[in-house]
Amino acid sequence: MGKIFRFHTDVDTDQIIASQYLLYPTVEEMKSHAFESLDADFAARVQPGDYVVAGENFGCGSSREQAPAVLKALGVRAVVAKSFARIFFRNAINIGLPVIVCKPLYDHVSQGEEMELSLDEGTVTVNGTVYPCTKLNPYMQTILNQGGLLASLNGGEESAWE
Repeated sequence: MGKIFRFHTDVDTDQIIASQYLLYPTVEEMKSHAFESLDADFAARVQPGDYVVAGENFGCGSSREQAPAVLKALGVRAVVAKSFARIFFRNAINIGLPVIVCKPLYDHVSQGEEMELSLDEGTVTVNGTVYPCTKLNPYMQTILNQGGLLASLNGGEESAWE
């Protein structure tokens, strides 16, 4: 179980991590500024295992790889949205951050509610209601289990999803 941090439709990568923070040398230094323009306290309040839930077109804008990386570094367990910008989706899988399409979820949940995601079943549960989500194919699940595409190509690493 993790807490929901709910964001609107068309959240772009500059809202996830603003360009001025890309000058920092590491993702660890950047992560405290995640979602700063939308929720100034997000980085201080998010806990490992929490979820980002959003509307359509999450991660639109530039192709910056740091956007999913700061979320993973903060311990976000997954991003669940109505839809994703294609490049954000690919960058997230590359680094091992689950990105799950769940069209009905956003309209029925609120900030701070507890949520549970089952990647194996392709479901999200909130307040006893089970919502169907996109179930990742076994190949993509294996990539996530190994820590992302890059880790998979290098023999894998420990993952929270194993």
